[in-house]
Amino acid sequence: MDSKLKMSGIWLAIVLVCLGQGLWAQSANVTVFASGFNNPRGLKFGPDGYLYVAEGGAGGNKSTAGVCRQVPGAGPYTGDFTARISKVAPNGAVSTVVDGLPSSQTNPGLGNLVSGVADVAFVNGKLYAILAGAGCSHGLRGTNNAIIRVNSDGTWSEVANLSAFQKTHPVANPEPDDFEPDGTWYGMVATGNVLYAVEPNHGELDAITTDGQIRRVADISRIEGHIVPTAIVWGGANFFVGNLERFPIHGETSKVLKITPDGSITTVAIDFSTILGLAIDSKHRLYVLENTTGNPFPTPGTGKVLRIDGKHQYTEIATGLNLPTAMTFGPDGNLYVSNWGFGPPPVGMGQVVKITLPTD
Repeated sequence: MDSKLKMSGIWLAIVLVCLGQGLWAQSANVTVFASGFNNPRGLKFGPDGYLYVAEGGAGGNKSTAGVCRQVPGAGPYTGDFTARISKVAPNGAVSTVVDGLPSSQTNPGLGNLVSGVADVAFVNGKLYAILAGAGCSHGLRGTNNAIIRVNSDGTWSEVANLSAFQKTHPVANPEPDDFEPDGTWYGMVATGNVLYAVEPNHGELDAITTDGQIRRVADISRIEGHIVPTAIVWGGANFFVGNLERFPIHGETSKVLKITPDGSITTVAIDFSTILGLAIDSKHRLYVLENTTGNPFPTPGTGKVLRIDGKHQYTEIATGLNLPTAMTFGPDGNLYVSNWGFGPPPVGMGQVVKITLPTD
């Protein structure tokens, strides 16, 4: 996750106290679908009807301090090969699809924020994933942030080297004080035979073919500066992208952008907080996942899902989510959300929750 996602010692203490006292109440339409994940992130339903979950992993102790450029405030990064992709059966049973993938974490002063597998998508029935915790700048020498193809036997192969692409294709307005050389990729969708991925730290939307060709669709930083774009969804004719914004959180400053296939960018909705997920229902309505509301730093129990019903018209769908990081619609028409997607909770505390939507 983007290194602007920085937690103060006060916030960390609050989280630990609340964990011990169980202070959060999610809205009644939120139920736990599956659990046992390590920093769950992007999720998609596969053609087999199972839900595939990208996991950031648990970081590790390997280090490249003094060897590679790292963000001063976030480093030294440490990592290991603890990230994975899991799948969830319709009855909630969880199994591993592939493990041993790169995972990295920030220093303890920032709460050991973990990045690993950021998202998953399917093209022609094949599973693809995007790595965000790899690269020398993340403590793992000899690895790259990349698009990988996952085989049915649990093996995988690199399709496109995203670390190399970013190093040779700089954006117009990078943030010098928070620059990640290998990037910290976040959201990914498949449209046709092409994957489209958002990178928050540099601020870009790129297209990646399944044979490894990479093309910049939009340099978001050129128009918007360092707004930390994260979530992406395909709307049938255009992409919609939401942004996290910087921390501390200063009110409802996140927004939704429309990005055309040729890279034109316009703002279509405003007044959100810390967007980390977008989804579109069968009636073409856009849903927004807010990680934290009403607080200056990431705070459990304050995540929300809103539906956009018109200009400045938003309907509250679910509340009380705990550091949610992604969402997708299921074949049953309900929303599935990665809960406890980052932060100090113990390994294995990550969840996927189901948000039951009213029929209308």
